Amino acid sequence: MYAVVGCSDCQALWIVDGRPERSECPRCGRSKKYEKRKQFVTTDDEDHAREVRASMLAARQGQSDAFAEIGTFAELEEMVDASGIDDETYLSESGIDPDEVQAAADDETTSKSRDEIVREAIRELSAPTEEAIVEYADEHGVSQSYTEKAIRKLVRAGEASENRGTYRLV
Repeated sequence: MYAVVGCSDCQALWIVDGRPERSECPRCGRSKKYEKRKQFVTTDDEDHAREVRASMLAARQGQSDAFAEIGTFAELEEMVDASGIDDETYLSESGIDPDEVQAAADDETTSKSRDEIVREAIRELSAPTEEAIVEYADEHGVSQSYTEKAIRKLVRAGEASENRGTYRLV
């Protein structure tokens, strides 16, 4: 299920897949319970959700007529696929090995995000103090400044708590 939702702070619109417990605005970062988000449309068809969001964005900018003239996302994707060269040919002609690019993409999709690493540190460490979390995250390639900001953000959002210098996820 896909829902077009909006942020009450910055008026951003985005599509949420499924029914997560919380959703975070991609523009301002405000996290809210999913049920409290304004849902403009809920549908099983991702393309329909994309169309609704695009239509709403066009209307906000006074471009409803221009939006009505263009095709659906499915039609536009077909036009893009039919025009130009495919990705593999483009990479090859640019002197880049497409197999190496695919291998790098596969590695990227299995790696953890910085936020996931910070959360994992809080969850896995026996005494997750800020210093220990920073050290754990640093060993996994996350900078100290990002880790410190992420810890504060988790506490502010109510997703983590701090008691006498030790953190835990809520």
